Amino acid sequence: MKSFIQKLFNVLEDPNQPFVGRNIKLLKIFGLLLPENNKKLKLIYFIFHAYVLMFIVTQWMELFTSRSEIIMILRNVKYAIFASVNVTKVSTCILWQKDWKFILDFITKVDEERRTTKDKVSKDILQKYTFQSKVVTYLYFYLTYCTIAMMIIQPTVQFSLSSSYREKLKSGKEKPLEVVNSWLPVDKRTSSGYIIMIICQMLPLIYSGGWITSYDTNAIAVMTFVCCELELLRRDCQILFGTIKEPASNEEAKAKLAKCHKRHNDLVICSQLFDSCLSSVMLVYVVICSCMLCATAYQFMIENEPLQKIITAVYLIFAVSQLFLYCWHSNEAYYISKDLMLGPYESLWWMRRLSEQKNIHILTNQLDKIIVFSAGPFSSITVTTFINILKGAYSYYTLLSQSQEN
Repeated sequence: MKSFIQKLFNVLEDPNQPFVGRNIKLLKIFGLLLPENNKKLKLIYFIFHAYVLMFIVTQWMELFTSRSEIIMILRNVKYAIFASVNVTKVSTCILWQKDWKFILDFITKVDEERRTTKDKVSKDILQKYTFQSKVVTYLYFYLTYCTIAMMIIQPTVQFSLSSSYREKLKSGKEKPLEVVNSWLPVDKRTSSGYIIMIICQMLPLIYSGGWITSYDTNAIAVMTFVCCELELLRRDCQILFGTIKEPASNEEAKAKLAKCHKRHNDLVICSQLFDSCLSSVMLVYVVICSCMLCATAYQFMIENEPLQKIITAVYLIFAVSQLFLYCWHSNEAYYISKDLMLGPYESLWWMRRLSEQKNIHILTNQLDKIIVFSAGPFSSITVTTFINILKGAYSYYTLLSQSQEN
């Protein structure tokens, strides 16, 4: 199993695109970056997308039909809400293909240029963030599909381990356990109907797992690149005038200063474009995340079945981890960009002429632009936002618990 996973990850690696190559491949595999010249393959992806979308509609239909049972509502609502957020991700990614391709092409181009540097500190920074992006991508991939695997096997495990469940199922007191609750025009109590139901629920679950993994890891990789480029820019500013042993000439210093200005300006433009693509998705996610976390936590507390408790706990960990990764990386970009303007003053500016010192002032005005990613026009994506969402979820959970006790 370990060698299979390692081979799978090796297939995703692209030596020509070490920073985002794996993320681009995942986007293409799961149809979020559609092929331009292959119309048949594009049609196949649209059919898959439409099928998953229809399946999500059936989840909401099932939620409506089981609205009188609190435990069934809690089991269904977190999956239905999460699936709806995924639809938002996929829809925006497909609609704004050109923007996403521009961002990824920009990262590839800048990364290729950066890897030609001879400065050891810059190489270490680049290597650190490349490794961070790689680890987050593969860990996220692993966590997503471990969660999906547990959801798929839960009906079989429940049937095998619980004798009381088997007895209730035979007597008709218990409904057959589903992978993900959804409405289907078949009798789920018959063997053939149950098999059809399981297959129809497994396929979209596995495919939507690819949606989650490819979109989220790509967005986090872009944030990681922004952090990396900001640190590299600060390093560039520190060596604007060379070192004490090897000072740069006036022409070299001017060229470096102009290059730093252009690099930062290009990065700001790319970050703003990325934020415009991500902002609407994060707005939807932040608005409903507290409710989803509240429902999951409450289900964990009232659930009687041990297996369902485990599934709910894993799902809760996954949901919190997903939100935390976004907030942590955005928060990191924010604080690194705040300190970026210190870079020019960490150089040998005090050894240069007054005219060159004035150029430093112009550069710091450019570097004073803060980069932060947002959730619509209302909130920035930071660790503070993450804590506030958890507080909101806990407040809703407390309110729900008290209302049930009364």
